Amino acid sequence: MDFVVVCAVALLASALTLYSGFGLGTILLPAFALFFPVPAAVAATAVVHLLNNLFKSTLLYRNADWPTVLRFGLPAVPAAVVGAWLLNSLGEVPRVFAVEAFGRTFAPSAAGLAVGLLLIVLAALELQPWFQRLAAPRRLLPLGGALTGFLGGFSGQQGALRSIFLLKTGLNAQRFIATGVMIAVLIDLARLPTYAAGMAEAGDMSRNEWMLIAAGTLSAFTGAWLATRYMKKMTIGMVRAVVAALMFVIGALLAGGVIG
Repeated sequence: MDFVVVCAVALLASALTLYSGFGLGTILLPAFALFFPVPAAVAATAVVHLLNNLFKSTLLYRNADWPTVLRFGLPAVPAAVVGAWLLNSLGEVPRVFAVEAFGRTFAPSAAGLAVGLLLIVLAALELQPWFQRLAAPRRLLPLGGALTGFLGGFSGQQGALRSIFLLKTGLNAQRFIATGVMIAVLIDLARLPTYAAGMAEAGDMSRNEWMLIAAGTLSAFTGAWLATRYMKKMTIGMVRAVVAALMFVIGALLAGGVIG
């Protein structure tokens, strides 16, 4: 059942979010959170996210605006490490509270509560027209990199915030997407070693868990390939609405201790 859930979610998430540049990690996170603690779920999602972006980068890197990648991405690297370290630290904190309901005990972890509440806030912002129109001036690119890197390291959410700071760069659609992919690769490469160190301290992952990550990665590749053939009419508005709705649900489940 774990392989069915993760593979199905990875395939659909990758297909749904190919053209938006964000959402894969958001949708895939709860699938892993069903079977891993939240810090490990974020790390597993990051592995799939990185490999999926590396796959896309082989096709898009020539179109990336490298001055923008470096100006935005270099501040994002240390910030992603800090965010990942904070998530690992919260993973060591005992359960925050416990609630008895429907014959079950719901007890969110500190990491699950923090990430869940953050997802709810980001989902609420995603649905606000003024937030969708935000575009920061170019001089704030380094600040945008730091904020995006921290959120990417802490919760895996980086795409929407990254877009706010890239919209004023004047890049055409192709260069915008390629630049975003290369920045995402830098953030993923920065945060993964910190996740790995945290999981090593907590205990090695089992062979079955690594196979689950591999299966999710292959499914994400398949979803991206299918999207290029059959989902070109998917609009950014449709993706934004679906992802925001899922962020609300996932955030509530994490904060309530139902998953994670």
